Amino acid sequence: MILANGKLYDSGRQGEVLACMEERINRTMEGKHLEADMVISALACLGQKLEQRYGYPQAAGMFSREAMEGRLMRELGNARPYGSVKPSPNSRISTRVMPLGTLLHIGAGNADFLPAYSVAEGLLTCNVNILKLPGADSGASLEMLRMLIDIQPELADYIYVFDTSSKDRDALMQLAGLADGIVVWGGDGAVTQVRSLAPPGIRLVEWGHKLGFAYISGYTDREAELAALAGHMMATKQLLCSSCQTVFIDTESYEEILEFGRGFLDYLERAADRFPGSNPIVAGAISLRRYNDELERIVYGEGTGGNRIFQGKGCSVTVCGDMELELSPMFGNCLIKRLPRNKAFGCLRRHKGHLQTAGLICVGECREELEMFLCSCGVSRITDAGSMSALFADGTHDGEYPLRRYVRFVDVEDPGTDLCNER
Repeated sequence: MILANGKLYDSGRQGEVLACMEERINRTMEGKHLEADMVISALACLGQKLEQRYGYPQAAGMFSREAMEGRLMRELGNARPYGSVKPSPNSRISTRVMPLGTLLHIGAGNADFLPAYSVAEGLLTCNVNILKLPGADSGASLEMLRMLIDIQPELADYIYVFDTSSKDRDALMQLAGLADGIVVWGGDGAVTQVRSLAPPGIRLVEWGHKLGFAYISGYTDREAELAALAGHMMATKQLLCSSCQTVFIDTESYEEILEFGRGFLDYLERAADRFPGSNPIVAGAISLRRYNDELERIVYGEGTGGNRIFQGKGCSVTVCGDMELELSPMFGNCLIKRLPRNKAFGCLRRHKGHLQTAGLICVGECREELEMFLCSCGVSRITDAGSMSALFADGTHDGEYPLRRYVRFVDVEDPGTDLCNER
């Protein structure tokens, strides 16, 4: 389905809708400007409805007036979109904060409401927004944006949604040609594709796929911390960029991580009972991969430093011989690896473009030192192991403030400036 100007259209009418879009968008941008306060009020109402209708308490918090106003102040300072500030009191230049214009959001399918949330950020900065839905979209984002338009009909001119296939390059190029900026969520392949179709001069905002990991160097409360880590893995199914894929242990000993792996499987199984269920097709594919790994172990031998699989009910642990960060099989199938402190920096820096969240478990007196170490490696978030995927309304995204990427700054000379006297 297509959503344009508050109305739903069949996907077969994509060409017809695209033919009118440039004129419609230009008319919107030339006319009455969108007001951030109105957007904030609409989003706050949406957050309440999402909590009441779908039981998402985090939505109410993240879309609250306090959270939205806090983001504008934190990310843009004293200037709202269409506002004006002076760089210094005596400056003859005023700087106006303007929307970038039109944003094309290329959504990812690893979280139901993420594509719509990206549009909400574009609205908060008063942009026109075009959302290209991910192929595996559940329909949640379209429903959420329709709810938002029902709450505030004036937003209809600022929201377009297309279910265009990623293979329809001509349509994607048409959409990209309408945009002042392209916001792409997805893996390296998606980012590369968008770069290839973006016209010169278009601002690219890349929120590529990232990898999360846990780093364990001692414990403050071993039982509670490992239970929280296992719960996090099973609750998120390891599908999010912030989810833990690999558990690194600060040790040189392979026998030590073997022992850890055997014990951690118990924590995962208990967590699997609380968060059951995965797609049968996915489960079958993982089982085949596990079976292949086990055959290779039998044929070639385990050896010191080889991979060892511990299969549990609805989960598994693979103890690996290498020290590299990688994507796990997900769905409660985690990787355990050695990563002694004296080798960790080089190993993690090799993946600097894909680092995101580190769940840190350590003794209290070492935490500050390890936090600084992980920051230096390139991670953008450090949390307790159980809250790696928690949403923080006042946090950054991959180490950046998104709203700054969705505006532009225009310097305007104040009228009546006497340049001769200044000299």
